[in-house]
Parts: sequence; structure tokens; C-alpha cells
Amino acid sequence: MGDAEKHVIAAAYHIVKALEATNILSNDMRRVLADLDVHLSTMTTLGEKEAEKTREIENRLRSAQENITELHSNHSRIWNSCPAIVSKYLQSVDEVRRLIETLESFPSKRTWKQDLLDRAQCILQITMARLQDELIHILAQSKQRFKQEYILHPTCEETSVYEESIVSNEGDSLEDVSQRESSSTETEEYVMDLVHPEVVPQITSIANIMFASHYDHEFCQAFVRFWRDELAEYLTILNVEQFSVEDVLKMEWECLNSRIRKWRRAIKNVIGIYLASEKCLFDQVLGEYGSISSTCLVEASKASLLCLLNFGHAVAIGPHRPEWLYCLLDMYEVLASLIPDVESLFPEEAGSFIRIEFHDLLRRLGDAAKVIFMEIGNHIASHASRKPPNGGIHPLTKYVVNYILCFVEYGDTLNLLLAEKDGENLDKGPNENIGHMTISCPVAVHLQSVTPILETKLDVTSNLYRDSSLKHIFMMNNIHYMVDKIKNSEVGSYFGDEWIRNHIGKFQHHAMSYERFTWSSILGLLRNNEKTGKATLKERCRDFSIAFEDMYKIQTAWYVPNLQLREELRISTSKTVIPAYRNFVSKITNSIGEKYIKYTEHDLETYILDLLEGSQKSLKPSRMKEVTILSSISLFPTVVFNKIM
Repeated sequence: MGDAEKHVIAAAYHIVKALEATNILSNDMRRVLADLDVHLSTMTTLGEKEAEKTREIENRLRSAQENITELHSNHSRIWNSCPAIVSKYLQSVDEVRRLIETLESFPSKRTWKQDLLDRAQCILQITMARLQDELIHILAQSKQRFKQEYILHPTCEETSVYEESIVSNEGDSLEDVSQRESSSTETEEYVMDLVHPEVVPQITSIANIMFASHYDHEFCQAFVRFWRDELAEYLTILNVEQFSVEDVLKMEWECLNSRIRKWRRAIKNVIGIYLASEKCLFDQVLGEYGSISSTCLVEASKASLLCLLNFGHAVAIGPHRPEWLYCLLDMYEVLASLIPDVESLFPEEAGSFIRIEFHDLLRRLGDAAKVIFMEIGNHIASHASRKPPNGGIHPLTKYVVNYILCFVEYGDTLNLLLAEKDGENLDKGPNENIGHMTISCPVAVHLQSVTPILETKLDVTSNLYRDSSLKHIFMMNNIHYMVDKIKNSEVGSYFGDEWIRNHIGKFQHHAMSYERFTWSSILGLLRNNEKTGKATLKERCRDFSIAFEDMYKIQTAWYVPNLQLREELRISTSKTVIPAYRNFVSKITNSIGEKYIKYTEHDLETYILDLLEGSQKSLKPSRMKEVTILSSISLFPTVVFNKIM
């Protein structure tokens, strides 16, 4: 009640009293004046009570302001002081908050109310700014550094499966396939304390007073900004950089491959450790405020998550080269394993766009992997390369076979992706024939269609050799390499026993063809000698020696890399050549003597052991003395190549 109102009521009250003292009023008029007297007395009493209430509010506000000002002046950090100081500060702030609520409940026409309300709101605003500052300081001082056990490092076996181009590389391929990067479909979730546990109640107390004062937006803004920056710093620790799509598309393969490995490690750590821990803290501090905790988590993490997802999208839309396949599958499997965690971290509407982004990237990675897998045959067919000079294993064969060997690690994923493409259902009951399922599953069917393309390509390449024997050595080497690698690995289950038997027969056929083309003409010089004159016999001995020396010089340069196969070829050759030569020598010795026979049986046996080593040698013109061979032919009773590997 203002002073003017008080003066009016006092004047009216005196007038009523004066009228009541006169004798000229009727009884009715006196009753009216009596009622007015009571009403004016009541108004006077209420005014006095309101004035008293005003003085009380003003005194309380002044006291709270003095406490707050004193604490601001004497303590640079309130929460670094003793608990009593913190309690006094919170009580003073809460006092201001409650006074504001009281003042706002008074009728708005009171002029004194607005003055006190403005003062109280100004004080509250100052304290809220200080509380934001205190909050950031507490978080910065108490944040925990990540320990090694809370960072999911790649294992020592995490190397890129293959880093060569099927189109351009002519160098040596990997002889042994490296084990795939670890991308287990079971992610391990670690929850660590992002701040010291003892400060969580302090943070919560700041949240409670700011929310009660309707400064919830300001609290969330400061809280989110701090953790958004911390997550960005964590990505830096994990060596994650932000790249545009153009940057990714311009990267050299080795650089991109390295970035993909870092991406896989980072996204596993961010989802499996950092955000799981962050959600725990957010729920501790903001859990009682409903969906606000989830909303803050989304706001604190979306920038870094989108950075990771954008890199994944750039890789997914990149050129679909064969060497990208395993990286795409690794990314796909990591992302697929993290989807349940993402759903758990962002279950509410505020996080729906993050869930959608993860699912969209998963789909794009799967589609890109399917395209590359289905185009492998075309890449092989388009490969243009030169023949190996010594009939060895072609780099394309090594590449394709080692490429195929890795599919066993990704079989389940690829079958799932291909089944989605074909609209099939791969779910099998526990009693299904697993072997049958393996050789008829989508991956097996496609791989079985790839090897004929490689064989056709090898056959075309073999025609570049002028020497028919070398052509068969080349085909034998390459088909044997395919069979040996596939048969002795888990990927063999995709091809089955029949495929293995057929291809064993193929390389054995080339081995026998090599022997026939190499020795038929040379051994022809040793036949039909019964009715031949001495001069002709001498000439045939000379021609045989020249032919053998020429063959020796050529075929010591040829190469059969598989030791067992090379030994079996030598044994088979010895079993063919030595008896024929022994028979020839025994029949002509009496006619022309030994001086025209340049090589003994033991010489030939020893020289045959030099063949197919890949290091060219020449025979000396002088006759070599008898030497002891390393092993006798009798040690190999089984005819070579009749053995099923």
C-alpha cells in the first residue's frame, strides 16, 4: 500500500468519526457509517501488515545480498572452500530464489514490489553466472585422465588384410595372409569416472539450485559445452581428424587404410567407453529431470559423432576398388556391433537422428561391400599383366587366392549382406547340414564362380610362353598354389571336396604334360639302336648330350616354388629318364666304347636335382666324375602324381 493510499484512508476515517459524533443522522445512516468505520479500520490494519511484510522481505534480501557479496569477495572459488562456506552460499542463493517467488505472488499493482523484485532478480542473475563459472572450474579440476585400460587398443594382430591393388600391382603379393583386424561383434563396455566421484554431489547441488531458479538452460549450456569440448579432445587423443568427402577421396590408399583403422578404434572407444561413461555421469547429475539428461547427452556428443559418421559416409561412397572390401567389412562389423549400444545411449526422441545416422551408414557400408564383392570377377578379367619370366606363380594368382582366404573371416557378414540383396533367409536350424550350407551359401557360390575366371586369365597368360613345357610349368604352379592354399584353410569348406579333387587333377595333368613335352624328343634319341652303325650311335650320343645340356641350361632357370611339388617332378623325371638312358648305354657300350658316353647315370640323376630351382646353370664341357646322389630313386616307390593330396 502506497503513502497516498494511506492518507486517503486516514482522511476518510476521520470524516466517519466526525459524522458519527453529530446528532442529525438517522439510524440507517448511522448503521452505514458504522459499517464503513469497520471497513476502514480493516484496511488500515492490512496496510500495516503489508508494510511489515515488505520490511521483512527487504531485510531478508539485504542479508542474503550481503552474504553473497561477502562470499564473492573473499573466495575466488566457493567450492574450493570448506563445506560450511558452500552451504552458506547455497542457502543465500536459495533465499534470494524464494524471495523472488514470494514477491511474484503479490498483486502486480504494488509499486514497491517491482523495485524489490528487480533487485532480487539482479542478485540471482549474478549468482547464476558465478555458479556457471564454479561448475566449469569443478569439472576442469576434477576430470579424470583416461587410463590405458580404458582405451581399446588394436591387438598386435590387427593389420590390414591386404593393401595391394588387383589392377595395378605387379610386385610380389603376400605369401601368407595377415590375420584380420580385430572387429569382434561383441563389444566390451567400460564405464569409468569422468570426474572424481566426490565432486558429483557438488555438481548436482549446482544443478539443483540453478534448475530451481529457472536457470536450467544456462546450466545445461555450460555442462554440455564442457563435455562437447572434452569429447573433441578425446578424438584428438585417438588421432581422429575431421576430413571432408573430397579429402577422403583424394587420399592415397595407405593413408586411407591407416585412417580407417584409427576410425574403427575411435568409434569403439567413443561409444563403448566415453559415451557410456558420460551417460552415467549425466544420469547422476540430471536423472531426476526426465529427458533433460538424454537431451544433454545428445547435444554434447552429436558434433563428434557426426565427424566420425561423415568419415564413414565418405569411405562408403568412395571408389569401389577391391582393396577397399575388407576395410569396408571391418567398418561394417564394428558399426553393427555398436548399434545396440547406440540404441541404449540414445533411446529417446532427442537422439533419434543419431540412431538414424548410424543405421544409414551401416546400410551404405554394407551396400558398398556387396558391390565390390560381386565385382571381383570383373576386376580379375580386366587385369592386364605380363607373364612371370620363369613360369612361377603369377602375382594375380597370389592376390586372388590370398584375397579369397580372408573371406572365411567375414563369411557370416557377407552371407547376411548377400542374403539381404537376394531376399533370402539364411537362418538355419541347429540340425541343418552345415557342410552343405557352406558350399551352397551365397559367398561360396560367388567364390566358386571367381576361380574359373582366374583360370581363364592364367590360360591366356600361359599362351605368351613360346616353350610348351614352360606353359605347363606355369599352369601347374598356379593351379597347385590355388589348391594348396584353399585346401589347407577354412575357406576350403566354401569349395568342397569335389572342387579340390578336380583341381588336383588339373595340376597333375599339367605336370605330366610338362614331362611329356620336355623329354619325349630327348628320349627319342635313345630308342631304336639295334641296327644302327657306330657312326650313327656316336652321333646320337652327342645329340643326346647337347639336347640334355640345352634343356639343363633352360630348365634350371625355371622355378617351381613348392618344394614338395618340385621334388615329385624330379622323382618322376628320374623314373622316366634314367631307366631309358641305362638301357641305351648298356646296349651301345660294346659297340662304341665308353669314351663317347659323356654322362653316367649318376651324372644325370645329380643334374636332374638342379632343375626347376629358378637359378640358371650350365654344364661344363668336360665329363663329370661319378658322384654320389643325395637319394636313390628306390626311395620313391609310389608313382608321382598318382597320390591324391
